[in-house]
Parts: sequence; C-alpha cells; structure tokens
Amino acid sequence: MKPQPRVLVIRGSAIGDFILTLPAIRLLRETIAGCHLEVIGYPAIAELARAAGLADSVRSLEHRTMAPLFAKTAPIDEALAEHLRSFNLVVSFLYDPDGLFRASMERVGVKTLIECSPRVQNDGEHASKQLAKGLEKIAMFLEDEHLQHAHFERGPETMKRIAIHVGSGSEKKNWPLEQWQRLADTFAGHEIVFVTGEAEQERGVRIESHSSWHALPLSELAARLATCSAFLGHDSGISHLAAACGVPSLLLFGPTNPDVWAPPQPWVQVLREESGDLAALEFERVKMAAAQVVAKS
Repeated sequence: MKPQPRVLVIRGSAIGDFILTLPAIRLLRETIAGCHLEVIGYPAIAELARAAGLADSVRSLEHRTMAPLFAKTAPIDEALAEHLRSFNLVVSFLYDPDGLFRASMERVGVKTLIECSPRVQNDGEHASKQLAKGLEKIAMFLEDEHLQHAHFERGPETMKRIAIHVGSGSEKKNWPLEQWQRLADTFAGHEIVFVTGEAEQERGVRIESHSSWHALPLSELAARLATCSAFLGHDSGISHLAAACGVPSLLLFGPTNPDVWAPPQPWVQVLREESGDLAALEFERVKMAAAQVVAKS
C-alpha cells in the first residue's frame, strides 16, 4: 500500500490575503488525491483552512523553533527538521528575498520546495491567480472556475439578517461610520448586526443602536456569517470571509483595484468610487445597490 502523500503549505498573511490563497490550497488538495495537507501560518487565521476542510493540521509560524529557518547559520531544531523532511512537497508563500528560507529547507533535506510569490501586482490578473502562479511549475493551473465557489458551508440561514462590517486594514478604504449607521436604519424589519474587531475599537467605533459581533474567533465568525442573508462591507479580510461563506455581498471599493482584490465569487457585487475617496461615495448610490443585494438574498 502506497504511503499517503504529505503536502505542507506555509502562508503567513492577514485574513484577506490568506483567504485569497485558499483556491491554491484547494487546487493542491484536489490534485494530489488523498494527501495529508498541513498549513503553517498564524494559527487564528490558518485555522480557516481546516474549517474549510482543506487542511488536516495547522502549525504556528510564530513558534520559537521556526525562527532559525530565517537565519543563515542558526541551528535548526531536529524535531522540526524531521517533521519538514516528512513532506513530499512544501509550498511556500513566504517573502524570501535573500533566499534564507530556501537555504534552510535545503539544509534540513526537504525533498521538493515550490515557492509562490506572495506579492500581488495591482494591475495584474486576480490576486488568487497571481498567488497560485508558482504551482504552474508542477503543472497545476488555477482556472476561473476554481474561483467561483464558497469555501465554507452555508449555515441555517436566518432570513433578514444583514451583517455590516465598517472597517478594513486602512481608514482610506472605509466609508464613513455615520453613513453605515444611516444605511442600517433603512432596513426596517431586518436584523442588523455590525461586525467589529480590535481595529474598530482602537478607532473609537461604538455601535449602540444595533447588535454587534465583536472580536470573535475567525472560525466562529465564519459560522455566524454563514447564517446571514446579506453582507455589506469594504475591501477587507472580513468581506473576503463573508464571500467565502457564500453570503450575497455588497462591497465598497475606493483606492484598491477590485478586478485584482475583490472576492471573485458571483454573489459579490462591487460598488467603486472612481475618485478613490470613499467619503465621496454618495449615500443614495450605496442605498440602491445595497437594497438590490438584500432583495436578491
């Protein structure tokens, strides 16, 4: 009986970039039939791959034994070296300009290392396709149809529950909070839930007129988002999570290119402020687009 193929994916990134990498991980999973697939990353984020059924195990990129892999001559923990050698294929999405990580992989005796650039060109094809480009070295090609499906199962849908996320990784990508609150008030008869986290807390965002889901673990947030009938948000990791849950979504884009960075699923609608200044995005435009998404859900 042939031993089970073992695949290791190393991806340290924020939420959105990690979710944009899931199609590449799915391609590995489906192409290498019956493989054991492990992800090394930031645990709270990497666990999403396990929740999506794409990873069998997760390890922390921040564990103290990982640090020597990024140094020239530091001794590498033998147990870690043995673990890394156990994989038939290692796929790295790490930024490694000096080749230190590659040299460490060679030092410990990794059989096959494929490097996928984590850098995405803003004027190129969709980010997920760019991230998967390195897999073409082993004849794995990410096609458009690979981008079209949800990564997480839809939960028992709560009709008329709309989730709104008012944040993102940059204030430049945010529509004003008062506009979101005004928009929420137009959906009479719907349950409105605001999604907030530490970034919103640091900005002093306070939601008092509606329910909120604050700083939930990502897997729990995904399970809750999967019950929503619609999602409204920005260019953010949480928006990518909602789209990956199959939730009909309206996303507001300003300075970033949605052709590259927006979730690619067909149930996602993008409204772009061409000036790049989301504060200039007219309320009535957003209200009309949001009403259409909610009506279809």
